[in-house]
Amino acid sequence: MQISKPRAYYLHLSGDDNNTGTRSKPWKTIQKISTVQLGSGDSILFKAGQVFKGTLQPVYISGTSGKPLMITTYGKGRAVIDAGNSSAIIIEKARLVTIKNLELKGAGRKDGNTGDGIAITNCRNIMIDDIEASGFRNAGVSVTTSSNIRITKVEAHDNGFAGISITGEYQLKKTCQNIYIGYCSAYNNPGSPVILDNHSGNGIVAGSCSKLMIEYCVAFNNGWDMPRKGNGPVGIWCYEADSAIIQHCISYRNKTSAGGDDGGGYDLDGGVTNSIIQYCLSYENQGSGFGIFQYAGASAWHNNVIRYNISENDGTVSAARAGIYIWNSSDDATQFYNCLFYNNTIYNDKGSAINFAGESKRNKFAFFNNIFLGGDSLLKGKRTNDVFLGNNWWSKKNKFYIEGIVDLNEWAKKSGQETLAGKVVGSNIDPHFDNAAEPGTMSITQLKLLKRYKIPVHSPLRKKGIDLKKVYAMAIGSIDFNGHVAPAKGIGACF
Repeated sequence: MQISKPRAYYLHLSGDDNNTGTRSKPWKTIQKISTVQLGSGDSILFKAGQVFKGTLQPVYISGTSGKPLMITTYGKGRAVIDAGNSSAIIIEKARLVTIKNLELKGAGRKDGNTGDGIAITNCRNIMIDDIEASGFRNAGVSVTTSSNIRITKVEAHDNGFAGISITGEYQLKKTCQNIYIGYCSAYNNPGSPVILDNHSGNGIVAGSCSKLMIEYCVAFNNGWDMPRKGNGPVGIWCYEADSAIIQHCISYRNKTSAGGDDGGGYDLDGGVTNSIIQYCLSYENQGSGFGIFQYAGASAWHNNVIRYNISENDGTVSAARAGIYIWNSSDDATQFYNCLFYNNTIYNDKGSAINFAGESKRNKFAFFNNIFLGGDSLLKGKRTNDVFLGNNWWSKKNKFYIEGIVDLNEWAKKSGQETLAGKVVGSNIDPHFDNAAEPGTMSITQLKLLKRYKIPVHSPLRKKGIDLKKVYAMAIGSIDFNGHVAPAKGIGACF
């Protein structure tokens, strides 16, 4: 059996589609590529600094291990694919494709474009790296019912529905799995003008998937032009996902429509199971820093963890009015249970630390060793069978204020909270975050350098938490927000 050798096909604006497609005799147009059947190890190479118009949708026989189809730039810099009103790159039912070092442009979410920067559908083993995608009505990068996907160093901005979107078949989480998103930025994705019955304007959103990792990503200034009122966008979030990890990310100044909901930093939404948000920073989002949501019709939400995160002055515009917002429209506590929220720092001098929505039936929600700072009332909404232990509460106006009570010991006695073996284990101590200034614009490289929420060396708060490993046999993670060793009785996100 004769096996054909991999070929490289070059495109240059001074080329000719009647050429052989070699570097010395390149083709001129994207359209020529669609006439060629590509195989393992082949390359499509666009000349750096040139703009190629159209949609790349290669006819491709899936690659073998170690021999992906490569779509990239040659020469110094980047080539541009100008898709106009369509998608820039469409890959369907393929295996082993690498797309890297390209700029993808659409005509604009309100100027005629109807597509995505990159649309991946029913594929496996796809790598997307070092891509800028803007001007698409849908997403900069869209992945549908695909597995073993790696997305790195993508800059997705000025798109409609989302910067990066991942989705499988609804509520079939294994139809889209093993997804990695790292070192990406999603910003100024305002909303889709044609979606009038659901959210749009997300930074990074993943749904109906499993084994998802999102890390070292930034999302900001998304969602400000969603054309409706109702459920809204979030900076970084997932729904109907299992075994998702969101970590070491920054999500800030995300928005929603006037009168719309959400617009928050992070969200574990309906149907999420066995997932974690950790080591993340959220600030100045119109919605809550951390949304914990379950909507009617979703599969059960359970066994999720939020730990070692910081929220600063989130939730000042939408219904959240707090750093943490908890909501369950299914009206069924058996659909919304087992949440661990520990060692987080929630700073909100403009509102509350926690808000339980009117619709928030839940079961086995536990809050351990957090620092909750609010402007006035620290907790809004109705407590049920929640557990609060080892937390520090500080109201800037009243020192302590929950449910009309201005004394921690009195609240502990009346509510049964913050009490372990007959002893009050919560605290009401000023954490002295007086230098918590507006963070401005932060990069991922600066994330671990954020020091202002570190507990001062001589503060009595340094060992005020409860030993979760000893009391509950919990594995709490070995490091804190800044990457330092997490002590057994540490309180808040930073030590």
